[in-house]
Amino acid sequence: MSDHVVEIAVFTFLFLLVSVMGFVAAKWRAPKDMAHLDEWGLGGRSFGGWVTWFLVGGDLYTAYTFVAVPALIFGAGAAGFFAVPYTVVIYPLFFLILIRLWSVSHRHGFVTPADFVRSRFESPTLALVIAITGIVATMPYIALQLVGIEAVLKTMGVTGESTIARHAPIIVAFAILAAYTYQSGLRAPALIAFVKDTLIYIVIIVAVLWLPYKLGGWGAIFDAADAKFQASPAPNDGIILNANNQVQYFTLALGSALALFLYPHSITGVLASRNRDVIKRNMSALPAYSLLLGLIALLGYMAIAAGVKPLPGNKPGSVDSNTVVPLLFDQQFPSWFTGVAFAAIGIGALVPAAIMSIAAANLFTRNIYKEYLRKDATPAQEANVAKITSLVVKVGAVACIVFLDPQFSIDLQLIGGVIILQTAPAVVIGLYTRWLHRGALIAGWAAGMSLGFWMLWQIPNAATGRLHFGGSAFPLSEFGFDTQKTIYVGFVAVLVNALVAVLVTVALRAAKTPEGTDGTAPDDYFADEGDPRVKPVDVV
Repeated sequence: MSDHVVEIAVFTFLFLLVSVMGFVAAKWRAPKDMAHLDEWGLGGRSFGGWVTWFLVGGDLYTAYTFVAVPALIFGAGAAGFFAVPYTVVIYPLFFLILIRLWSVSHRHGFVTPADFVRSRFESPTLALVIAITGIVATMPYIALQLVGIEAVLKTMGVTGESTIARHAPIIVAFAILAAYTYQSGLRAPALIAFVKDTLIYIVIIVAVLWLPYKLGGWGAIFDAADAKFQASPAPNDGIILNANNQVQYFTLALGSALALFLYPHSITGVLASRNRDVIKRNMSALPAYSLLLGLIALLGYMAIAAGVKPLPGNKPGSVDSNTVVPLLFDQQFPSWFTGVAFAAIGIGALVPAAIMSIAAANLFTRNIYKEYLRKDATPAQEANVAKITSLVVKVGAVACIVFLDPQFSIDLQLIGGVIILQTAPAVVIGLYTRWLHRGALIAGWAAGMSLGFWMLWQIPNAATGRLHFGGSAFPLSEFGFDTQKTIYVGFVAVLVNALVAVLVTVALRAAKTPEGTDGTAPDDYFADEGDPRVKPVDVV
């Protein structure tokens, strides 16, 4: 630890600075009363273009992105670049979808995607399924933010050998996060996102200008990476894709793109926007983050050229690949700048973790507590339950890291993508048509989820020694094909989900099964700021 005094000092100063900002955020654009889910959980639905740009970018590009994407490229090569095309595809894909969701939610006062499904299909059961799916998919994602912070703390030498000593700094950091999120709601991560994204842009731009110069140029960097993968016994590793991993690459990129804006925290950031134009401008401008992600990914190759060796993992004989980027900065930059980089990663965990916990709390409050436990809950009671739930969610995320191997939590994120994809037919297709029957959507969800978990169960992980849930690349040979190619589990599962939903819809319509009443109107999907029909915020 004595070798990292400057880094620790800079990291601590910036971490405390944003913590203060988190508490001050309660007074930023403060309403008359924060005791309302619209105010605490959606920031009053009042964020403009700049705030939304930083907020949505802040919750999509996390500490895990900063740490895990280059770590994957460090270990596997070109396959890790799937994250770049999927963030390019996602914005035009959801350009029209999100403005429709914003409009109908603005018109009816929906706080969650499950609220929309409840009204669209008149099905509390379907809404419950969507809510539980969102919460379950979000939990490991929050836990993964801790992985990024832990990698930084481990590199600085501030974690001990025992379980308590190893996790104490993370527990303290998340206790502070819990405190200011409880007080300030969505305003806290919205304000901190300005600092987080600014730091990340500065760090990455400096890194891609300085490191190639120091490491002998881009040619030397790619040559070093190619030499490593040529010597690797893994057949799919390399700086270019091969015939066996191209299908996996394509389906993982497309499936991840479909999943990204289905996550509750992504939708929360969108619903906090002031009007439709804010969303349109942001969907047009957010690809700037894709350029940043591409630069972040290249850090994996730079680490190979720099000869970085990951720190040991928690289990004897294992390595912690998440320490690759922190070690690269620690070895190649002055201590003060390394401290700034470490702070960027740490703060990059706080913003998405806060938004994720708020989104999960909104789902529980609106679609479980109010729907099934207390139908007559007042807005103030809803806000209070959401605050408490956000604390419980954070405790659960910390428990995932303390009691589970962090490497297992990383695999859980891949499972999370498979899970959240199963909400696509009800949420995405439901925004354009309610032809699919509510019973069929539940049947499709069950089929997709069952198939997805069966496929994940069949996948081992040679690196960790686990026989099941070892990744998301499913070998097509398991379906009887004579090939070594693999495919993304989520892509197959959601296709089966949609197919079952269509077939069961036909059957239920033939049986004249009641399909419920649509609680929305066609022009609800085009409502904008100032619409006189918009449901007012009922602050008491």
